[in-house]
Amino acid sequence: MSRSTFHQAQPYSLADYGWDEACEHAFAPHRDAGLVPARVVRAERGSCEAVTDAGILRAEIPGAADQKNPLSPPCTGDWAALRPATTSHGPVLHAVLERRTALVRSTASRTSRGQVLAANIDTVAVTVSLGTPLKHGRTERMLALAWESGAQPVVVLTKADRCADARRAAAEVSEVAPGTDVLVTSAVTGLGLDTLAAVLNGTVVLLGPSGAGKSTVGNQLLGEERLATAAVRDVDGKGRHTTAWRELVPLPGGGVLLDTPGLRAIGLHDAQDGLEQTFAEIEHLAQECRFTDCAHVSEPGCAVLAAVEAGEIPRRRLDSYRQLLRENAYAASRTDARLRTDREAAKKDITRHLRATYQFRERQL
Repeated sequence: MSRSTFHQAQPYSLADYGWDEACEHAFAPHRDAGLVPARVVRAERGSCEAVTDAGILRAEIPGAADQKNPLSPPCTGDWAALRPATTSHGPVLHAVLERRTALVRSTASRTSRGQVLAANIDTVAVTVSLGTPLKHGRTERMLALAWESGAQPVVVLTKADRCADARRAAAEVSEVAPGTDVLVTSAVTGLGLDTLAAVLNGTVVLLGPSGAGKSTVGNQLLGEERLATAAVRDVDGKGRHTTAWRELVPLPGGGVLLDTPGLRAIGLHDAQDGLEQTFAEIEHLAQECRFTDCAHVSEPGCAVLAAVEAGEIPRRRLDSYRQLLRENAYAASRTDARLRTDREAAKKDITRHLRATYQFRERQL
């Protein structure tokens, strides 16, 4: 039997992976066409592993990837319609249902294209290690991605047993995470794990750099050592990639866990709304600035600069806000330029085709 038709028995149903009435309604036209509902648990180039009520199977992804739109290939978390296997061919992914939420970052190459890390997620657990000095700028980046996804962010502070003052650290992080629960946890002592399990909802994605403790937290939630873990380096507190790909795993208490590889680069991609939510206090103050297009640099009547001078907002926080705004604007301009190029290329193709048609007709006269 070929790899593409491999089936694996499982103790879970599709409902354990999040299938609900909304999914059933969206899938109705595909069911009428004889297709099978599935959720992508692991996506690779040209194929994917998907869970169905009959088990986990490997399905072919025809066309591999749309070169003009890298956001379109299926990714972990997608709901899909599969064409069942036949005597001559294995299962084929026929369509991907519309994504309810999507966690998207810029590609590692810093091109104008985005990369979907996970789809149809409900909670983004932004993991931050207390075993190393806090890097608020990185936390703000991850929160911007999380808010932009449409899911609910939760900041999970890990390795509290290695922090001299975890309460103070939590207060610091809370100041850069408005509107977000900040939970202090320790896999060693068990601190905060019950609260974390109660707060997480639906499909949960663990987001953070290598060494932040994502897989360790995941294993605590799963109740077993299923996800690979490794010790971090003593010299800088950084960890190695122990998660090689994104994968969905049902949680014993309900919901689904999505562990991701550690992210070395967290570039923003069209994350304006996420930035506004991440820096909500600055956005609120900006409404009181004298000028509607105030850049909060040296303009007279700037309410944000006044708050910085009064010590109400840290200068670092404003600098981070402006830096991420510039980065996001640059990414958006590159995307707009690429879209204009694609449109111009399409127009040229149409013109070339029409010219060839007219020349052919003239030769027939």
